[in-house]
Amino acid sequence: MAHITVKNLSFTYPDAERKALSDLSLTIESGAFITLMGATGSGKSTFLRLLKPELRQNGTLSGEILFDGADMMSLSSKDSAARIGYVAQNPEEQIVTDKVWHELAFTLENLGAPHSQIARRIAEISSFFGIDSWYDRETATLSGGQKQLLNLASVMTADPDILLLDEPTAQLDPISATAFLEAVSRLHRETALTVVICEHRAEELFPISDRVVILDNGKIIHDDAPRQVAAAIGAGSPCFRFLPTPTRIAKATGDHDTPLTIREGQCFIGKFPDSIKKIPEEPRPQNTEIALELKSIFFRYDRQSPDILSDLSLTVNRGEVFALLGANGAGKSTLAAVAAGLRKPYSGSVKLFGKRLKDYKNGSLYRNCLSLLPQDVESMFIRETVGEEFKGCEAIVKNLPYELSLLSDRHPYDLSGGERQLVALSKALSTEPRFLIMDEPSKGLDPNVKSLLCDIIRDLKRQNVTVLLITHDVEFAASCADRCALFSHGRIVACDPVADFLFDNRFYTTAASRITRDRFDDAYTVERAVRLIELSGGVR
Repeated sequence: MAHITVKNLSFTYPDAERKALSDLSLTIESGAFITLMGATGSGKSTFLRLLKPELRQNGTLSGEILFDGADMMSLSSKDSAARIGYVAQNPEEQIVTDKVWHELAFTLENLGAPHSQIARRIAEISSFFGIDSWYDRETATLSGGQKQLLNLASVMTADPDILLLDEPTAQLDPISATAFLEAVSRLHRETALTVVICEHRAEELFPISDRVVILDNGKIIHDDAPRQVAAAIGAGSPCFRFLPTPTRIAKATGDHDTPLTIREGQCFIGKFPDSIKKIPEEPRPQNTEIALELKSIFFRYDRQSPDILSDLSLTVNRGEVFALLGANGAGKSTLAAVAAGLRKPYSGSVKLFGKRLKDYKNGSLYRNCLSLLPQDVESMFIRETVGEEFKGCEAIVKNLPYELSLLSDRHPYDLSGGERQLVALSKALSTEPRFLIMDEPSKGLDPNVKSLLCDIIRDLKRQNVTVLLITHDVEFAASCADRCALFSHGRIVACDPVADFLFDNRFYTTAASRITRDRFDDAYTVERAVRLIELSGGVR
């Protein structure tokens, strides 16, 4: 039975030159698990929001969206709230109350449910998600992963027929992201809930999806079972990076297998020789000049609160790409703010290029010296259009390796998450910094734009720009970092060259490393895995 039927759907934002969705037709069966993928700005989020009437954006819509055979827009607000659940990308975006128990009760209270039903449903949902111990906690004290799990639990108290998720793990650390997707998968398995999720985490989602739908410029270009989609996409396709790592390794070797899971990837790798364990590389001279030095840093937000940074010491060398990873709430963004001079530690010292931050006078720290791309990129936007944001630095922005001119008349808040990220990055680079701090720069970006961002970072490195990269995206860090560090409880607990860091970790590592580590020592990306197979004589 079709829950949602979309027929010839087109949608255009006000004053936009092209359609966000174009003649799109799709059927979503009851109980299906559908993963929606596509490039940044391809229309994924626009489509998902059109399936929730109260989230529909301003613009011109044509075609039909039918919900159980009736016009979606005829659905009452009460029925939409009860029957169609929605979880957004930002964990902070949906939380509206101060206590966990109140957040869980909020939807049912607004639906007018009796107190006995609310109490029973909260008890059941809390037990299902394993969040009973949070019941009396303040929502502000939860980590990002906990907040997103609470958002999911709050949506499920209404017992919806359909669950829509718009890149729900984009701001979560790897362990929290996996736990969240496992919770969604369990909901689907045990309740036959219909799930439509926009995500780029192919390793987790391809194996559990019934269908994978890929959009390009507002049109569906692939819609089939995951293995069939994987088989249809070649190594030269623009969609190649959307595939799971084991599939990409297989296709890059010219093999016709389509392994989807880590285990299938390990079996696939096992048929090749492994006579060469590491890629031979010329030793590179290291720049030992220190760009950033944090020494014995202690920081807390007020006198009564615990330390967020505790006896933290860190050095980043000039011209280095240094990646900092760790759990949500560990204090990584606080470290970025301290390093950027936006927060002052109560003990310890911060030096940039050998000079204390407080010795940079009259704003000189932020002129051709240091720039920060914050996690909340919306905080960088102060104008009505993208074009106005770049007034005075058009020449610098024009030289960046991506095109933003098509967005010049759009309000920054009307852009997709990935487009906002690129605009914000352009603003950060427009000051031509020598030291760039990037807090979750790959958030909301599709794999192709992530690859472009890696190229930009490598180019900055060639220009001797130092980059401090704070990220949850281990795959992204593996592609561009020189060193990686693991941050926990306010301090650095591990710091190594990228190959050693990824090989020694079981969870903060890449899918390629998990697949190959029993046979190769430094095959932590698809490209390195394929290269080692070639060097060992496995590909001719």
